[in-house]
Amino acid sequence: MVRIQAGDPDVRSRHLLALPGDVGADEVEVLAVSRFAQARWEEDEVVPQPRGIMGPMTAALGIRAVGSSTPARTLRLARLSTLTGPYRVEAEDAVNLGLPTTSTLAYVLTAPRERGEKPYPGGDRDGLKRAFPDGMPIREEERVLQWMVAAARRLGGSVRTGENGTVLTPDVDSAIDLTVLSDSWLEPAEALAVVQSVQPRARLSEATSTWNGPAPGVGRDAGGRPGWVAEAGGRGLSAALERYGVDDEAERQRLMDEASAYDELMLAVPPVPEAYGVLVDLGHDGTLSVEAGVETALPPLMRGLPWTQGGVVAYRVHWEPPFIEELEAERPSFEHRVARSRAAPLVQAVARVVHAAIGGEIADEADFLVDPEDV
Repeated sequence: MVRIQAGDPDVRSRHLLALPGDVGADEVEVLAVSRFAQARWEEDEVVPQPRGIMGPMTAALGIRAVGSSTPARTLRLARLSTLTGPYRVEAEDAVNLGLPTTSTLAYVLTAPRERGEKPYPGGDRDGLKRAFPDGMPIREEERVLQWMVAAARRLGGSVRTGENGTVLTPDVDSAIDLTVLSDSWLEPAEALAVVQSVQPRARLSEATSTWNGPAPGVGRDAGGRPGWVAEAGGRGLSAALERYGVDDEAERQRLMDEASAYDELMLAVPPVPEAYGVLVDLGHDGTLSVEAGVETALPPLMRGLPWTQGGVVAYRVHWEPPFIEELEAERPSFEHRVARSRAAPLVQAVARVVHAAIGGEIADEADFLVDPEDV
């Protein structure tokens, strides 16, 4: 395995995926195929390499051999993006590149540089806003970088961005949600019974109140408000009603009567539910939910399976913390991490029993498939 040289400018200008030494190339390939439908190894005899990636050299050049003669392989991710490696990372090179000392393998990304606007304020769990303060990656570069961060989170690695040399080491425990994908539909009562087998406090999610029409002072009744006060029905609602609303009182009454008749029909003969939720109150640790519904965007690995052709139902096991904004924090608070550590086993337990009841596949938040035995 050839060695990567940290001091070369060509290496420092590329995005790198750094991984522990026990991660095989087949694991990287599986994660690539899970995100990119056309991902494949390109079996070229000679792989173009950055100048700082050194293979065997002859004594005539004054440089001793630092690696084997086996060329690195190139993994095609997208039309213009490839990942080449693995290369060996020595401890001194890891330090020079700012990588964790556990990084002993590296893959080099070749991708177009596509940048947009500066990052907007808000959550930055992946750290990409911190890495690209002058303009966020867009289009293909964005998709590939997001995949690299997700792969690093799954495999316990890091991503080093090429321009500013920012190192992103995502927390492997930061994404605990799981999704069971199956061709079987569980009725709400059946799903509730399954979840209650491990979480007795589970209950079906139900509407807590009924809608009794718009609130006073909204829409046409919003006259007289000061110009600086946003109307309760949303900014611009009155103007929209004045422009597009029905002025004729009799016609408005007819439309309202039709709507009331339709509502009465739906209440008398409700349609078969196409989605529902099961909730578990975790007290100070937040809420756990199971959201069932039809799934149309399958991971590429599943799209060709025979059992997915008739439709797939997704059972999303989701943890919502007490302060939801911390889900997107790159470095959440200690209290959040404690609550997450208590919620993670519960998410896994619910995913296990749902999968045991209906079969199918289990995917994590990045749509990477998970072996049920590892849950």
